[in-house]
Amino acid sequence: MSPLTAAAATGETRRLSALGAVGLLVQRNYVVYRGAWWIFLSGFLEPVFYLFSIGVGVGQLVQGFEVDGRTIEYAAFVAPGMLAAAAMNGSLLDSTFNFFFKLKYSKTFEQMLATPLGTRDIARGELAWSLLRGGTYSLAFLLIMVAMGLVSSWWAVLVLPAALLIGVAFGAVGMALTTFMRSWQDFEYVTLATLPLFLFSATFFPVDAFPTWLAWVVEGTPLYRGVVLVRELTTGTVSAASAVSVVYLVVLSVAGMLVVSRRLDRLLLS
Repeated sequence: MSPLTAAAATGETRRLSALGAVGLLVQRNYVVYRGAWWIFLSGFLEPVFYLFSIGVGVGQLVQGFEVDGRTIEYAAFVAPGMLAAAAMNGSLLDSTFNFFFKLKYSKTFEQMLATPLGTRDIARGELAWSLLRGGTYSLAFLLIMVAMGLVSSWWAVLVLPAALLIGVAFGAVGMALTTFMRSWQDFEYVTLATLPLFLFSATFFPVDAFPTWLAWVVEGTPLYRGVVLVRELTTGTVSAASAVSVVYLVVLSVAGMLVVSRRLDRLLLS
């Protein structure tokens, strides 16, 4: 018997606590995916391959970039961007494609509402699961960076919380946008949005390489804010830009969750 079925079978009408509901949803997803753990490797291996091919391979041809008055090797510049991208990708995989399948096809969320769970419980639980996936990718990638000597500051102890914040922001926005999607073809827009973010968010080269007007646009994108935050932590060049990034990502997370909650109320309860 699944955790959700057990919760429904008890006949309890009382509401679960927010933490209890999140734990129940995470447990449910774990049970579903534990036999297919290998699919989680795809989102982790992609940034690792980029790191070795571009950060290390191309890095042999690049002298490095100046960060806060000192020059760092190219691999140390690229790696934080790859870590931020891993947090983004890991969170988006579950908060978009899998979330859409549960919402539109398997009707999983409608079944959940027959238990003591509510729509906000579903939103928080699904976000927690996507965050767990993105956080796992980020932690594994951070360990690779440490092993390769690409971390030069004790500020790096805050990299994992920063990666989780990136995951929360993208997961919340991903779920919010998914509630508006009508078919699988709409997911082309996800790729259309994430690919430019991945390539042009100062991941592979400084934002100074852009014309001034374009640099301002890039600096307003969520992945750029995440890359700045992680890069400053791993290189020890923490500045006001990190505080701006934290506030930006928190606001994005709250806004995304508000939209998700309202949309699920409309789609599942009306």
